[in-house]
Amino acid sequence: MRNTYINIIDTHAHLDGEEYADDRHEMIERAREAGVAKVFLPAIDLPSVDRVVAMSREYAGYCYPMIGLHPEEVRSDYKEVLAKMRHILDSSLSSDTPFIAVGEVGLDYYWSREFADEQLDAFEEQVKWSVETRLPLMIHCRKAQNEMVHVLKKYASELPGGVFHCFTGNEKEAAELLQFEGFVLGIGGVLTFKKSHLPEVLQGVPLSRIVLETDSPYMAPVPMRGKRNESAYVVYVMKKLAESLGVDEVEVARQTNENVKRVFGVGD
Repeated sequence: MRNTYINIIDTHAHLDGEEYADDRHEMIERAREAGVAKVFLPAIDLPSVDRVVAMSREYAGYCYPMIGLHPEEVRSDYKEVLAKMRHILDSSLSSDTPFIAVGEVGLDYYWSREFADEQLDAFEEQVKWSVETRLPLMIHCRKAQNEMVHVLKKYASELPGGVFHCFTGNEKEAAELLQFEGFVLGIGGVLTFKKSHLPEVLQGVPLSRIVLETDSPYMAPVPMRGKRNESAYVVYVMKKLAESLGVDEVEVARQTNENVKRVFGVGD
């Protein structure tokens, strides 16, 4: 899957997962070959923090780590977990592998609301980390946009920016999210799905407010749908976005990379 584009960036991929245990290095090489110049790695819990840091050291200048507690990983012990994460975050500010974002954080009421209050508290605490450290947020939100927006509005004037990861909403939801300055929509494989409404929705979103992602190993884009996703496949998302917006693919690559640099301070 060669292409002529340089510096395409996958802003969200869980490449530290066990799904890549047997071919992680080969998978990274496939991404390089496809034209993916950088991959951003969100953490979801304490063990994954260590893994994304280790990967970012092994693939220095290629993989970049985030730190955060994913809403689906919030349990009764979340305060202790957050305290440990905050210590790691504070210690990292002067280390050789600084985190580029607070993430993956947010709210998820899709499967269960058992820890709904705890999720809200954990999310707000991590939003405060973003404000204090000036690190952008990588936000996951499912079936909780109203609650998420309510939290963010409290800190709207202080937020450094971030990504609304895996955006799949409608025009109204996009507009509500983009009211937050410095934030962009993370667009992945769902854009390529046959029944997706995203091609139409994104026609009303400035390209300057979009970044590319895979969310590997999940939600592989067409024509790889149903397979394990990987960072190389972000090229298919880029191509579909260009087609949907009627924009040259090189321009999509250039502008989305510029957006990444603006939000994360990491670019070409």
